Amino acid sequence: MKKRVTKAVFPVAGMGTRFLPATKSVPKEIMTLVDRPLIQYAIDEARAAGIKEFIFVTSRGKGALEDYFDIAPTLEASLRKSGKTELLDVLKSTNMDSGAIAYIRQHKALGLGHAVWCARRLIGNEPFAVILPDDVIAAEKPCLQQMIEAHAETGGSMVAAMEVPQDKASSYGVLDVKEDMGSMVSVKGMVEKPPAGTAPSNLAVIGRYILSPKVLQNLSKIKQGAGGEIQLTDAIALEMEQGRDVFGYRFRGQRFDCGSKAGFLQATVSFGLSRPDLRDEFADFLGAIVPQQQAAQ
Repeated sequence: MKKRVTKAVFPVAGMGTRFLPATKSVPKEIMTLVDRPLIQYAIDEARAAGIKEFIFVTSRGKGALEDYFDIAPTLEASLRKSGKTELLDVLKSTNMDSGAIAYIRQHKALGLGHAVWCARRLIGNEPFAVILPDDVIAAEKPCLQQMIEAHAETGGSMVAAMEVPQDKASSYGVLDVKEDMGSMVSVKGMVEKPPAGTAPSNLAVIGRYILSPKVLQNLSKIKQGAGGEIQLTDAIALEMEQGRDVFGYRFRGQRFDCGSKAGFLQATVSFGLSRPDLRDEFADFLGAIVPQQQAAQ
């Protein structure tokens, strides 16, 4: 019987230098997309997929991230006194039960693979998910839920995949496809940031993974790879070399790269327009400003 995926790792140790000076004092994961921090979107997606244990791999200066998931008695008392029950309900969605969340420090910035490896003792010998909060995915059914449902049928390891233009493939880990089965592909290899023109396909890996615990053993063995970092893709590639199944999953939804300023702005516009309480006023503003911008050019 296949084990259910109930643990998720959130690598949040990065310094967020692309968003300086904001990230000088605010962790990137706390930056708000409309009115919720990036990390809340990731947590909500994990909860919808049935995740019960949340493991954060952090670094120095991430105290605000830990405080965000704690209860705020003074604020809650003030809202209760003012009769602001709707806001109280909003706050409740940010609280985590005692024991559901764990924080582990990554002392050296040695890459995504190393960050996941840091969580090995809490994961133990069961499959687990990895969610990169920078990748925000707007989907009718949350991306990780789609993947966990598919994983229940296949087992093995699974990565979220999306088609990218060939000239952008060198920015991603790219799948070498063995068999294309539509929403799912079986994989025979993975290449991290292939040089221009050498990518084996246009299917890029993005920040959602369901991994076999064997991947953690692989991470213990591998040396630093591309960029001097311990690459998670190298450990997943070892799975294939060792004869274990790896799948790519074409998720249904739109991914926004909120690790870049342009992607963050695109997500803000898209999520703002999807909100009934903001849509009309925001759409009117965009409808007025876009022609002005075009005229100015």
